[in-house]
This record gives sequence, structure tokens and C-alpha cells, in this order.
Amino acid sequence: MHRATFPHRLLPWLLVGPQLLISAVFFYWPAGQALWQSLLREDAFGLKTTFVGLANFRRVLSDPAWLNSIQVTAVFSILTAFFSMAIALLLAVQAEKVLRGRGFYRTLLIWPYAVAPAIAGMLWLFLFNPSFGTLAWPLRQLGIRWDPLLDGSQAMALVVAAASWKQISYNFLFFVAGLQAIPRSLLEAAAIDGASARRRFWTIVFPLLAPTTFFLLVVNSVYALFDTFGIIHAVTGGGPGKSTETLVYKVYNDGFVNLRFGDSAAQSVILMAIVISLTACQFKYIERKVHYG
Repeated sequence: MHRATFPHRLLPWLLVGPQLLISAVFFYWPAGQALWQSLLREDAFGLKTTFVGLANFRRVLSDPAWLNSIQVTAVFSILTAFFSMAIALLLAVQAEKVLRGRGFYRTLLIWPYAVAPAIAGMLWLFLFNPSFGTLAWPLRQLGIRWDPLLDGSQAMALVVAAASWKQISYNFLFFVAGLQAIPRSLLEAAAIDGASARRRFWTIVFPLLAPTTFFLLVVNSVYALFDTFGIIHAVTGGGPGKSTETLVYKVYNDGFVNLRFGDSAAQSVILMAIVISLTACQFKYIERKVHYG
């Protein structure tokens, strides 16, 4: 294997320096602050702090509201990742079949990615508003008592739909790139041998998309856990009755609304540990089944 060499010893450090600086400022320093804050307790006015050790962690882990947010986060993350990836894969496969206007079709599917999460949430809230929502009216005509502001299950369905819709464009781009990398000769040879379109997809296309699917699984898991805060804040605000209060939204509620900084910091540390563990498990157990060419 050829070993890369640099003309000067400082050049490699200058190349990786900006990235190390950004990681230190925007990740390691805030993470260290959160870890230290999780060991403290502040008074009601924020004037005095007391070192309490792991008391904040013990209180958080025994809090029924936090345990409920664990369940809400699990349901929300699984459904959002599944629907956003499944629909994106379906659209990407269909886009490959379009012969005329393929570029225009792809552009239309990519546009939603440019929409900010809060705006995407407001868009879906207006569409499904129980009073004047355009898409809420057909549901009422079908006899469905649609009111996500009062019904927890309907609220969960609405935030999952909004979060999935926001992420479909991102997944679509990667699936299209993955499909274009599959050799046409393999598909043509399978078609000549009499394999149906469904069989060609499950035996050739889907296995060859495994690296792309694995990458998107990791990205979508992180997206559902962290980047959907704006959607939940705009659509339901964690309600009704905490039915859509995810872990990251509870961190915000306890820290910036209820001013319980110690508990909020402890929750953020636990959430960070969960995400790191989940990502490590995905790489350890799921990546083994991924074949890179």
C-alpha cells in the first residue's frame, strides 16, 4: 500500500486543524459544559450552584415523564426513519423509469429539503388543522374525528408525516445516486434470464443499495432524534398530554421553560450516550450484513 507523504511536517496539522477547531468549539466544549452542568443544581434565580454528584441523573431516570419521552422517541424515530427511507426508495426507483422530464421530476422531489423544519411543521399544521385544514376536510367527510390538537395518536401521526416528508428529499438524492451506480448489464442479464422486475429489485438492486441504505439508516436515526425539534415545536409543542414530547424536546422544556438546568443537562448527557450507543450498535451489527461491491 502506498503511504502518503507531505513535503512539510506541519502541513497535515494545517489541513486537519480547521476541522479539529470546529469540533472542539461546537461539540467537545458544549459537551463538556453539559456534563459539568449535569452534576450541579442551581437555585431558582440562577445565582448559586451546588455540586450534587449524580443526583440529577437519579431523578431523571426515575421520572415517569422522562420514561414516557423514551417511548415517544422510540416510536417517533422508528416510524420517521422507516417511512422517509421507504418512500424515498420507492420514488427513486420510479424516477429511474421516467424517460421524459426526468430532471424536472427529480427537481420537484428535491425541493422540500430546502424547507426549514419549523416551516415544514407549520405547513403540515395548516394542511391538517381541524378547523380549516385543506386535507382535514376529507378526513371529516370519511367520518374520522380528526383533531391532532386533542388526540395523541393523531398528533403523533401528524409529526411523523411532517418529519418524514422533510427527510424524503435527502434520502431520495442518495438512493438515486446509488441506483445510477448499479451496472445495467446485471439487470439486463437478469431480464434475459426471465427474472421479473420485482425479483430483479430484491435480488440485485436492493442488495447493491445496502451501503447507501446503511448510511441513510444512521443519518435518519440521528435526524429523528435531534433535527426534528423544530417540527415538533411548530406542530404540537410536545402535546397533547406529552404524547409527542421526544427526548430532545423534553431537554428544551426542562432547561429553557422550567429552568431546571441540572435535570436538562443530565438528560442531554443521557441522550448523547444513547445516540453514540445506537450508532455504535448499527456499525457493529448491521454493517456486517452490508457488502461494499
